[in-house]
Amino acid sequence: MNPSPSPLMPTRADLLARLESSEPWDVIVIGGGATGLGTAVDAASRGFRTLLVEGADFAKGTSSKATKLVHGGVRYLAQGNVSLVREALHERGLLARNAPHLAWPLGFVVPAYSLLDQPFYGVGLKLYDMLAGKLNLAPSRWLSARETLTHASTLAPAVKGQRLRGGVLYYDGQFDDARLATALMRTLFDLGGTSVNYVKVTGLTRDAQGRIDGVQTQDSIDGGHYTVHGKCVVNATGVWVDAVRRMDDPAAQTMVAPSQGVHLTLPREFLPGDEAILVPKTDDGRVLFMVPWNGHTIVGTTDTARTDLPSDPRPLPGEVDFILETAARYLTRKPTRADVTSVWAGLRPLVKATGEASTKSLSREHTILVSKAGLITVTGGKWTTYRRMAQDVVDTAISKQLLPQAMCRSAELRLHGAPAPDAPLPAAQGTPDSYYGTDLPALRALPGADRMLVKASGLTEAHVRFAARHELAQTVEDVLARRNRALFLDAAAAQLAAPEVARVLAEELGRDAAWQGRTLADFDAVAATFRLPE
Repeated sequence: MNPSPSPLMPTRADLLARLESSEPWDVIVIGGGATGLGTAVDAASRGFRTLLVEGADFAKGTSSKATKLVHGGVRYLAQGNVSLVREALHERGLLARNAPHLAWPLGFVVPAYSLLDQPFYGVGLKLYDMLAGKLNLAPSRWLSARETLTHASTLAPAVKGQRLRGGVLYYDGQFDDARLATALMRTLFDLGGTSVNYVKVTGLTRDAQGRIDGVQTQDSIDGGHYTVHGKCVVNATGVWVDAVRRMDDPAAQTMVAPSQGVHLTLPREFLPGDEAILVPKTDDGRVLFMVPWNGHTIVGTTDTARTDLPSDPRPLPGEVDFILETAARYLTRKPTRADVTSVWAGLRPLVKATGEASTKSLSREHTILVSKAGLITVTGGKWTTYRRMAQDVVDTAISKQLLPQAMCRSAELRLHGAPAPDAPLPAAQGTPDSYYGTDLPALRALPGADRMLVKASGLTEAHVRFAARHELAQTVEDVLARRNRALFLDAAAAQLAAPEVARVLAEELGRDAAWQGRTLADFDAVAATFRLPE
């Protein structure tokens, strides 16, 4: 199934006018991250009149700060959670099929330093292949010590005095999270739905029977207030779901335990090949990924518990040094703080389990709650399973008779920009321009296509214009952090380009010099969180 080609994107004024319409929506989704966008796309593909509102920018939070992997979860296989792994591997295969411009296979080398490691990992990863079934990306295989070093040429041959025994090569998927979010937003419009960023939900409305029947909102850019009504309201705000739940019920108990993941960006030479390295168990039991991405190397780990919910979290004391020190034990060249070009932290919404002291023991399976007043809340999960989460949300709304019966269509839905099956991609997978898919010719036809602004991320003036005209970018941060990934790749280079991005964006959006100053100041504050302290 393919959505019909979209017309030119509506202006912001047009979008706000849609909020003033007296006609109720079938589905109102709060939250423009992976789950919210997926839910809106699923609902619209079934024929429901769908609106999504996002208080900041699409994928501003957790959904732009993932490890850039579409994976079944090797660690969950080790925990015996076979059903979760099977579901995730199925979804991994669907995404690779439905969005080949955004997701592609990536080989992982798992080094073995003891006689038992290789058969343990090898058998487990063969099971991983089997669970993926016909949607498997590529078969795993055992490697000799020489082959392991050939595939991961930067891998140190000795750790803790033990010789490298060999390894296992297996495949998972890689993607660009923020660009997938943008493609989902465009897909929603293709299907006749509407999404608008920088419109914050300030309250919920109720009908005469006390049932939730809409949302009260405020435009964060120009200050307007809008009350929007709908048959079904979905709370898909990630780690912030509890705040929306308390708009419905002030006594609602906390259901999310935030867990922080931290990633560092290093130059490509730390991992110059096309394959990643997985360290399945660090000193404290976590997983460490070293992954090639967008011409750079990202290194990171997950599962540090937090109790606060900052919009732009920073690494906790010691996290950066832990990642660098652990990576140094496995790489021939030891990375230092001076090598780090960007650092980011994201908060994952893990469902809270009573009595659990550590988020490492919590499942990432999603949870759906329906309140007495009819508010549907969904949280948990991960990018890989966003489509299945969305399907379950809409199915829940139907089962609760908030929506009429309609079959799910998203498993066969090719996302915006995907070429027809078996048609070639306009650009090589994994390059910055590949994310645009069939939109690439239109982008390259814009003024400034040959004027580079950030070499590290391939950002040209034309990309900025495209982001404003076709991707609802409203700020310098929207362009440099999410429509293009400059801030995630090289924070210093992104800051140097920011004034010119502001100028071009102001030209496209009809903004004045004062606005340019404000958006630059806001971007500098966010960019500071992507740079290591001196």
